[in-house]
Amino acid sequence: MNQKIARFLSKTSPETPCLVVDLDVIGEAYDLLARYLSIASIYYAVKANPAAEIVAMLAGKGSRFDVASPAEIALCLANGATPDRLSFGNTIKKERDIAFAYERGIRLFAFDSEAELDKLARQAQGARVFCRILVSCEGADWPLSRKFGCTAEMAVTLLRQARERGLDPYGVSFHVGSQQTDLSQWDGAIGAAAQMFSLLAEADINLRMVNIGGGFPARYRGRVSNVAEYARAVTAALTHHFGNQLPEIIIEPGRSLVGDAGLIQSEVVLIADKGDGGKRWVYLDVGKFNGLAETIGESIKYRIQTPGRSGPTGPVILAGPTCDSADILYEQTEYKLPLGLEVGDKVEILAAGAYTASYASVGFNGFPPLRTYCI
Repeated sequence: MNQKIARFLSKTSPETPCLVVDLDVIGEAYDLLARYLSIASIYYAVKANPAAEIVAMLAGKGSRFDVASPAEIALCLANGATPDRLSFGNTIKKERDIAFAYERGIRLFAFDSEAELDKLARQAQGARVFCRILVSCEGADWPLSRKFGCTAEMAVTLLRQARERGLDPYGVSFHVGSQQTDLSQWDGAIGAAAQMFSLLAEADINLRMVNIGGGFPARYRGRVSNVAEYARAVTAALTHHFGNQLPEIIIEPGRSLVGDAGLIQSEVVLIADKGDGGKRWVYLDVGKFNGLAETIGESIKYRIQTPGRSGPTGPVILAGPTCDSADILYEQTEYKLPLGLEVGDKVEILAAGAYTASYASVGFNGFPPLRTYCI
């Protein structure tokens, strides 16, 4: 925990669970990424944390935004972004939502199927479009499934059709998976994109952009490379496949900008011995349904600390407060907490600024969405 968040918690004693986000840390992460990957335009993935204060701060820095819905579009426009700085990156859009975006001046859209291309042709004539392709997500803690993207061969066909239907075939996108720990993954994906550039050039279609998506990490329990190492890997892959003739590069960071800036403060509701000789069960007032959805499959392993409690520790199973048996955070992954931990103690979940408040339910079991404080 940094001192700014510590002072806020000490001074205000907010009701738990809550998420506290340090805007200065987000600003520093943005500046660092812009410095090391200066060849790319940064489009913040709003879904990672849609707090208005974050959007406004990043808009003031000149950030662009990857949006997925009319609500995210309205949020960005209301907080300093202009339409030319928005990319409608969701490949699954209602036709009326495409019309909504187009009427407000957005001219950059993603797609990955012929049916989506048909909708764009009807509602966004002349817009720049980019096709998302399937790539390997090996090495990612939160892989992205086959729900998104098509084969590179199909993408070539669709981009040819885009021109025939009055759209501007602008580029290619991919995503190597969120919290990607294997820096080599970008090379294969960028290589596939470069081949598409060559194939489409033969049809007199000159693509101009590669959207390399997200994947840059936050600092959870496992070791990850720093921003400079990620930037070097991406730059090397681009140079390898495109030489000195680099297209426009777009990057869509979310987790890497806001993850490390946030801390969830929670409270121990219950500590239970099941009588089976197993681990203690520690139940928190935050769980899968009000902020910690990414513990599904124990994929994202947050760092956890217990302020004011030290001494000997023992293994625990961590669970949330709801009446749903799926609301178990960590059972297979080893977590140890102080043996002296008591009901009412505070538990702090670190690097929790991304995909927590935005994933929280409206009120499952009557538990409210995760409160967010931006400081």
